[in-house]
Amino acid sequence: MVLGFSIALIVFSLLLMLLVLMHKGKGGGLSDMFGGGMQSSVGGSSVAERNLDRITVVVGLLWFASIIVLGLLMKTSS
Repeated sequence: MVLGFSIALIVFSLLLMLLVLMHKGKGGGLSDMFGGGMQSSVGGSSVAERNLDRITVVVGLLWFASIIVLGLLMKTSS
């Protein structure tokens, strides 16, 4: 059970990093340094940006829930 949630945590972590990096930069900061001025294919429409926001929030909540469950499992198993 612990192994399954550990694998899920790794998958959610990688997916969350990918989703955050797909967001369009708001200008200034590090996003401009690494090509934030270029047009992104995802940032073309507001619907796509809203869907990306929703997916990121859902994956973030799943990531948080897997951390809580993994911590509880490790606490009860020892």
